[in-house]
Amino acid sequence: MEQNQRLEVAGQQRRRLLQGLAAGLLTAMLPAVKAVAAVFVPPQKLPATQSVYRVKGKAWVNGERVHAGTRIGPNDTVKTGRDSELVFVVGDHAMLLRSNSHLKIRSKESSDLGSLLIGGLSLFAGKLLSVSRNKGMRIETPTATIGIRGTGVYLEAGPDKTYFCTCYGDVDVEASGDGSSRQSVHSLHHDRPLHIYRDGPPGQCVHDVLGMDKPNHTDEELLLAEALVGRKPPFAE
Repeated sequence: MEQNQRLEVAGQQRRRLLQGLAAGLLTAMLPAVKAVAAVFVPPQKLPATQSVYRVKGKAWVNGERVHAGTRIGPNDTVKTGRDSELVFVVGDHAMLLRSNSHLKIRSKESSDLGSLLIGGLSLFAGKLLSVSRNKGMRIETPTATIGIRGTGVYLEAGPDKTYFCTCYGDVDVEASGDGSSRQSVHSLHHDRPLHIYRDGPPGQCVHDVLGMDKPNHTDEELLLAEALVGRKPPFAE
């Protein structure tokens, strides 16, 4: 019991330290972040009749090869091949799906037939950047369940570990195999990336990622995704 208490205290101290460092770094980096946003030339908001903004390589929706006119919506399954990338919009939700990914888009239970409201995402494998303003949406991976409250997020899902970055916004993270391993994150700008593990001691399957690395995603991609649905990320406002 005493050891668990010490681990919890140490974890809280580390989280406070990381949050303080992140806040200080954000203040120091703010001019550079604003400069990126200032020179970025956003695309036009995607028309309501169009889902696909860009496809590189091979991608499929419900087993059919993606092309410029492909429509994507709730209850669809999206996959990408090697060295591929798909950028698309569903309603007010924009996503960038990297290579070798497998994503299921889930509808809201109470939504009308044909609605573009997303209730959740299941990322079985691969890498996803997602921006939304939906309330109560959930993202699932093989190792994590993540409650989204209007955020920009990036995640990499594997069978044993999920990397998850709250680029901005509020999330609740829980390890799929251990309900006592959970974290709530409020992020302004990539403040607290996490690793969520399939296996580990009770209460210890969710860990802060040491350092400030933001692997495989950029602010330019967040700016692009938000522009496709007619918005700006908070760091650019």
